[in-house]
Amino acid sequence: MTDISVVIPLLNEEESLPELCEWIARVMSLNKYSYQILLIDDGSTDNSWNVIEELEKKDENISGIKFRRNYGKSGALFVGFERAKGDVVITMDADLQDSPDEIPGLYNMIMKEKYDLVSGWKKKRYDPISKTLPSKFFNRTARAVTGIKLHDFNCGLKAYKRSVIKNIEVYGEMHRYIPVLAKQAGFKNIGEKVVEHHERKYGISKFGMERFVKGFLDLMSVIFITKWAKRPMHLFGSIGTLMFIFGFIAAGYLGIHKIYCISNNIPAKLVVDSAYFYIALASMIIGAQLFIAGFLAELVSRSSSSRNDYKIEKEI
Repeated sequence: MTDISVVIPLLNEEESLPELCEWIARVMSLNKYSYQILLIDDGSTDNSWNVIEELEKKDENISGIKFRRNYGKSGALFVGFERAKGDVVITMDADLQDSPDEIPGLYNMIMKEKYDLVSGWKKKRYDPISKTLPSKFFNRTARAVTGIKLHDFNCGLKAYKRSVIKNIEVYGEMHRYIPVLAKQAGFKNIGEKVVEHHERKYGISKFGMERFVKGFLDLMSVIFITKWAKRPMHLFGSIGTLMFIFGFIAAGYLGIHKIYCISNNIPAKLVVDSAYFYIALASMIIGAQLFIAGFLAELVSRSSSSRNDYKIEKEI
């Protein structure tokens, strides 16, 4: 059995790979861990794959997977998780900003302190303010929305118990929210470790400002999926019903007020001349549409092949 699998997604990191793999191997040797290194080439256009082939020839613990095109970090992690054999799976970036010296501490937190997942926290970062400031806002929002008290959701350096990565599915851009996916799958013992962060030694960052916009949209997606995927009618139906009732009561009030004025010879303008009439009408229409959307989503959910996909931890 393998002690540790190290999964490393990469894109155009030919300069850093030899140094990174040598560093990991040195740490593993000092601590007498059995290990595998999985290098996932996410459609690199430089010489990264040739470097991986050379590294694989020199070290039997290294293996590589090359995508035909760039699919993103989540796709690379998904494939790496499928092939990981270690009791503990550690992910890190390939740019040497994550330190392999953190591996023993992360391993012990999983194996000895019995955490399901440990996320790195780059408390002191060597990134420009254009990255650190939006990152702080993003992490604060994620903590408030998900209830998971992590300071750095997007840190690439994480450690997982093997059962965690075999029971979650990482797709799209959901690599930022693996702790949320793990919690939804029933793994609630999630910890955090302050880790060393290094300045980028080679090349340039592959992530731009658009990742924060995508991150926010993905946060909304993952919250919906984890809370409402199996019961969408509870969300859409509840909101739709409340809106319809509000609109119906408002329209009823306008109608009763009109009848009262007519019966008492009080001058009153037409109901359709009131702005409240259109607010009430729009509320009823939107409410009905939300209710129907929830009903259709419920039909889709009931027809899903994973509708009774429950994670069983033990059975005797």
